[in-house]
Amino acid sequence: MAVEMKFKKKLGTFMLDMHHESNSRRIGILGASGCGKSMTLKSIAGIVTPDEGRIAIDQKEVFDSENKVNWKPQKRNVGYLFQNYALFPTMTVKDNISAGLKGTKAEKADRVEEMLQKFQLNGLGDRLPGELSGGQQQRVALARIMAYEPDMILLDEPFSALDVFLKDRLQQEMLEILADYEGTVILVSHSRDEIYRFSEELLIMDDGRIVCCGKTKEIFENPQWKEAARLTGCKNITQIRRLGPHSLQVPEWGIELDLQKEVPADIQYIGVRAHDFIPVWGDAVENCLPVKVNSIAELQFEKKYFLKGAEDGAEEICWFVQRDDWNILVEKGMPDYLLVPENKILLLK
Repeated sequence: MAVEMKFKKKLGTFMLDMHHESNSRRIGILGASGCGKSMTLKSIAGIVTPDEGRIAIDQKEVFDSENKVNWKPQKRNVGYLFQNYALFPTMTVKDNISAGLKGTKAEKADRVEEMLQKFQLNGLGDRLPGELSGGQQQRVALARIMAYEPDMILLDEPFSALDVFLKDRLQQEMLEILADYEGTVILVSHSRDEIYRFSEELLIMDDGRIVCCGKTKEIFENPQWKEAARLTGCKNITQIRRLGPHSLQVPEWGIELDLQKEVPADIQYIGVRAHDFIPVWGDAVENCLPVKVNSIAELQFEKKYFLKGAEDGAEEICWFVQRDDWNILVEKGMPDYLLVPENKILLLK
């Protein structure tokens, strides 16, 4: 087992109740701010001590409250990349990388030189962190972690403070750097794009607990839970009334949907991603909602239409149109209806 996390930690009124084990080597944890993502990483690393439970890394038990096991962070052999990289500001790049290394002076120097080459930091060894760009600082922080060959690397929202252009480039750099790393990597983020790009297995967290988990692409395709759908980018989530095994009512949209597939009895919501509606001109067909535009946001590559719901106070319905599809709207005008394709309807608990 790559990682086993079965522990609880209370902080004020907040309770982190983590219960998961996995053999995956690339794990993403997605959740809103304050849901317990970073506290989970700090508990694994030994920075935070859980109130009770057990944590194991590659079969090594590093925490067990019942048997009074609690390894110090240094002994756990876990690399932790903080949001701000936590480099020592008064130490050179070389000294930052060598911090914590064991061995003779010559062995340390050889290892540092190897890391400078691997992370494309040639010529920067004598500089201070304040003299480096954000991308260079991140590479130094990763080099420091990789220098002592950790069993696990924990990434705590490492791209959160970067602008969009730099973020995309550094994400790709990190993927390339970690490509030949055989240990387990856990990335926590509130960015669905980072998680989708990086992880094989996805844990969705809400209010201190896992609400769903599984293969990343499968959860994005079929999130099953309301919170998972929201966190994976679904803009249209609304409560429904189940009318029968194959039909449901959507009060806020003022429509009923008849489906070929069966609607399970525990379904309370549906979700439809903003790009998945199909415009219809003329008479309505089955499973359509009327188009009543409330407002429009025009972006460089996309137009966002916000439609009125059927009920007062209902959330707007989001319909996003990519630039390649703008011409048909110019030619035919706004559609009369939007078709809700059955294969794009997310049935949610």
